[in-house]
Amino acid sequence: MDLGISGTTIVLLVVLLLAIVTVSQGIRTIPQGEVWTVERFGAFTRLLQPGLNFIVPFIDRIGRRLNVQETVLDIPEQSVITKDNATVSVDGIVYFRIMDPARAGYAVQDLTFALKSLSMTNIRAVIGEMEMDATLSSRDRINSSLLAILDGATEPWGVKVSRVEIRKIEPPENLVRAMNLQMSSERERRATVAKAEGDREAEVKRAEGAKAAIVLAAEGRRDAAYRDAEARERLAQAEAAATQMIADVADQAGEAALRYFIAEKYIAAFQSIVSSNQSRLVLVPMETAALAGGILQAMELLKPGPPSGGGTSGTGPRPPRPPPEQTPMPPMGALPAGLPTTSVSGASPWKIG
Repeated sequence: MDLGISGTTIVLLVVLLLAIVTVSQGIRTIPQGEVWTVERFGAFTRLLQPGLNFIVPFIDRIGRRLNVQETVLDIPEQSVITKDNATVSVDGIVYFRIMDPARAGYAVQDLTFALKSLSMTNIRAVIGEMEMDATLSSRDRINSSLLAILDGATEPWGVKVSRVEIRKIEPPENLVRAMNLQMSSERERRATVAKAEGDREAEVKRAEGAKAAIVLAAEGRRDAAYRDAEARERLAQAEAAATQMIADVADQAGEAALRYFIAEKYIAAFQSIVSSNQSRLVLVPMETAALAGGILQAMELLKPGPPSGGGTSGTGPRPPRPPPEQTPMPPMGALPAGLPTTSVSGASPWKIG
């Protein structure tokens, strides 16, 4: 009796255990970001999406567990020879995403290894067609070329390559030194050219300034000449007007007014000479007879002339003047009074007044 109960219990326990195993084999929970493939007797049947899924126990099994999130693949560093036979070290990264899990799981055996090998091969192909200077300065061009190649090559695998980035393009150390020397020489050349252009512009500016100064000076001289000519013209007009006025007065008042005017100018000119504070010595020519005669003649002109006879007015015709009398030269010590006293240089000095 005890053995029968024990056997039944064992059978129930075995059945319960089998049920638990069966249920566990038929229920699958897929995490977010992953897609699993289901194989039945080794053949692909369907995909399991994230969440709770059921499969046929002991018949279906999980084939590939694929991550459908965007994945970053590191491309290892490698040496690449450029078109001009320069060796550079290059590495990079590739961003890709599985778009068709069935093809990604069964069209290629090792997706990561295949994509890494494909990237390294195409990096050597793209950079090998470029010269080193273009390689260092054309990373965007390299990235675009690699993206187009890898995206087209991985399309049968159900993979989408979204981005390719070259992280490092490093030439050897001796080439780096040569590039630094070349850059220094180029900068020195640019500095020399810039200095020469600056000196040329400065010379041009100085020449333009000198030209402008010459033009302004010429214009100033021209304006001054115009003003001087205008002043002389106005002075001439004033002198002409004064002469005309004197002529009119002489015509109206007779020769007495003209004699008075001439005598006054003569006396004033001589007085300004002998009374100047800037000179203490007045040089008189040895022919003092002419000087004394001129002074006496001026004094004679100051005397009133004879009235006009014949009952004619001042504006009528004047009678002819008698010839001037010869005035004898006065003695050396006797000159008309009223003139300033000064020292006269000559062979025989004499006093005036």
